[in-house]
Amino acid sequence: QVQLVESGGGLVQAGGSLRLSCAASGRTLSSYTIGWFRQAPGKEREFVATITWSGGTTYYADSVKGRFTISRDNRKNTVYLQMNSLKPEDTADYYCAASVHSGVYQTENFYQYWGQGTQVTVSS
Repeated sequence: QVQLVESGGGLVQAGGSLRLSCAASGRTLSSYTIGWFRQAPGKEREFVATITWSGGTTYYADSVKGRFTISRDNRKNTVYLQMNSLKPEDTADYYCAASVHSGVYQTENFYQYWGQGTQVTVSS
């Protein structure tokens, strides 16, 4: 079983940048597809981005495409979410999740392991 810990959240002004990290322990992260999701106050959790185990395939929600970049460093057992041109509507708790299934998935049900989340607040 893999344990996931997110970090890198914080308060940033609109237009700014943050880089979130998802560090794994327990098992090597290279065996898993990794996804980022977010949940804004009063809203359901939504898909943000995902990356396959090799890093060869990525997929983004339309709302973040062109602004966010997901990447991974399997040697460091870490996946990153670089967030640029942040908007107030990006304010949410951000979660990383791991899936044993190959491919890219937007649906939460395909992910078996979840981190506790890191908070991102974008001020206008």
